[in-house]
Amino acid sequence: MSETSNARAASDSSTPASASSTSTSTAGASIEFKNITKKYRGQSSPAVDSLSLEIPAGELVAFVGPSGCGKTTSLKMINRLVEPTSGQILINGDDAIKRNPTELRRQIGYVIQGGGLLPHISVADNIALVPSLLKWPKAKITKRTDELLEMVGLDPSIYRDRFPRELSGGQQQRVGVARGLAADPPVVLMDEPFGAVDPITRARLQDELVNIQSELGKTIVVVTHDIDEAIKLGHRILILEPGAKIAQYDTPEHILAAPASDFVEDFIGSGSALKQLNLRRVDEFPLEQPPVARIGDNAAEAVRRAREAKQKSVVVLDNQDRPREWVQLRQLERVDRIPEPKIELSSTVDARSTVSDAMSAMLASSHGGAMVTRRGKYIGVISYDTVNDYIRSLNAAAAHDAADDSSPKEVDSGGEI
Repeated sequence: MSETSNARAASDSSTPASASSTSTSTAGASIEFKNITKKYRGQSSPAVDSLSLEIPAGELVAFVGPSGCGKTTSLKMINRLVEPTSGQILINGDDAIKRNPTELRRQIGYVIQGGGLLPHISVADNIALVPSLLKWPKAKITKRTDELLEMVGLDPSIYRDRFPRELSGGQQQRVGVARGLAADPPVVLMDEPFGAVDPITRARLQDELVNIQSELGKTIVVVTHDIDEAIKLGHRILILEPGAKIAQYDTPEHILAAPASDFVEDFIGSGSALKQLNLRRVDEFPLEQPPVARIGDNAAEAVRRAREAKQKSVVVLDNQDRPREWVQLRQLERVDRIPEPKIELSSTVDARSTVSDAMSAMLASSHGGAMVTRRGKYIGVISYDTVNDYIRSLNAAAAHDAADDSSPKEVDSGGEI
């Protein structure tokens, strides 16, 4: 299959549910590369050579490949931070090359590593940059800013007036995502957005991005060097070879199941069965509902209810329904009231986290599971047994496929074998 037909075949497959989700925000826009080439002066070969593909509206597509393959150059040509040498880029059918570049960029969100915040202005003013340039009313900007801070998990009353230097790396990145969404653009470009934060923060930001995309249905293009991140985030993955040649453009499921070439297979690496743990989300599995109590509740009553349910522990929530601790009954028997936890809880995952993330959280738990939240609020527990059963089913399917591949095949040649 040619590079172009490979890209078109992928784009003709079914659109994910998130792409059709209803929202008051502007829906995503389709993006089409038509024979896009970028040549830099003094270089013998193009950085991008006749790239053609279609990105359906409302999908999150991850550009991934080895260093120097042209993925960032391809991304930056969408908003013309890099000007193509030849070809067309169509956004909802309109030729972006013919538009005023400044106006174009104000209608495309752009998020870079570290957030790219201006250090001398507040969080609110950073988020308001593009809406202010578009002459939005001040009241509308304030409302939009607070909505976005809440969406990325930052309390507006706490963070609105802070400066970037007062934020952690993960918080700065969250503000960067909010700024990219501020003017309600149909397209958001993200260049290695989570590469500068620690692994735990990175996983949380990835979950937040999946949640946001699912809610808003924006078209999001993410450049990453990490195939696991691409599998976790992308409705589709574009794997590029040097010169931005398409090695494979397809869904994560199809890429893992049927790599198009040795290059793709080597890039994915070993352990493709384990990588499939990034294809399923926690909220696709049944959640258990162990006994729940809140900080300050009567401890004896919590113990009684847990014993009636034949449980040995209680999930402790705060007054905002956030999980704070998972307490053994023997600990509660020593106190009158459930105390404020002194240690930050680590065995939690978001409902849109992957099974792989859930397994990591379970390693930090002594209760055989991980607590699940949606927008920070507790909704249940995913158990180790549930995940283990799923892994067993994957192993059984892999063993079945291997047996089929190794079995003798009959050849139909006029009745002879």
